[in-house]
Amino acid sequence: MKLVVNSEGVYLTKVGECFCVKKDKNKQEIAAKKVEQILITTAAALSTDAIELAVENNIDIVFLKKYGAPFGRVWHSKMGSINTIRKKQLDLETNKMGTTLVKEFLCQKMNNQVDFLNYLAMNRRDERKDNIKETTSKIKELIKKVDYIDNNTNIKDIRNSLQGYEGTASRLYFAKLSELMPETFKFKGRSKNPAQDEFNCMLNYGYGIMYSNVERACILAGLDPFIGIMHVDNYNRQAFVFDLIEMYRIYIDQIVFKLFTTKKIKKDYFDKVEGGLYLNKSGKEVLIGKYNEEMEKKITYKGRKIELQNIIQYDCHNIANRILKEAE
Repeated sequence: MKLVVNSEGVYLTKVGECFCVKKDKNKQEIAAKKVEQILITTAAALSTDAIELAVENNIDIVFLKKYGAPFGRVWHSKMGSINTIRKKQLDLETNKMGTTLVKEFLCQKMNNQVDFLNYLAMNRRDERKDNIKETTSKIKELIKKVDYIDNNTNIKDIRNSLQGYEGTASRLYFAKLSELMPETFKFKGRSKNPAQDEFNCMLNYGYGIMYSNVERACILAGLDPFIGIMHVDNYNRQAFVFDLIEMYRIYIDQIVFKLFTTKKIKKDYFDKVEGGLYLNKSGKEVLIGKYNEEMEKKITYKGRKIELQNIIQYDCHNIANRILKEAE
């Protein structure tokens, strides 16, 4: 389970082999062996013995900004595999494998978008179904353009083209999602922090949670989150996490879209801030609760039954093994 601290004034400490969550006169004890990750989403206090218990049990403590993006984490200092993987990551920007991986990431993202739109078209009337199919056809053409790129091409020479194809596909995709949303919550394209509408506000927070999970999976697999391929290296930016997350955004898209279209979202889940909207405590509870529920479901992925929450880890180990094989 994920232990989420979402109320101001909470004190997290240790009692035996349990985490103790205290708020005023209320307290709850949770066995450390049941906790996979601790998310701190608001002002809270942690004791050093609680941090020690987390480190000893390989539990990372992630601190999230108010918009959902992680700004820090506490974890042990051990990487999940040998240094060879991280050394070879440095070469991915200039070799065939790097280009191959980036193409796979982007094609997977766009295929996910097509599959989701096709799913939404299943129960639509003819006219709306035809409109969705028109959009998916355009995205499929963009997938072909990415796929046709020679794997021997240096990523530096095709970065702008790839970003252009991906950006066009995303604009088509989100425009169609907006059309299928309840009238009250339709939106005008993607907007980041602060979001300009409720859908993007919740989407951004969900992506923030996903960022922390992708970074964690990288570290466990021995991949360096900071050595990117597609995304240009910047100081203290987890470039490889930005590369990888493209394949998993769809899970947040599906969760958030379902919450809105099944009328689980209220206007008072959002607070106005300068320049946009902020997801408040009530909204975070709804999103995180649904996220945890969906992540425990099993799906067929690459020929095996696997929980959604384990897909990222599975892929990261696979990428790490491919890099090692290439090194050999």
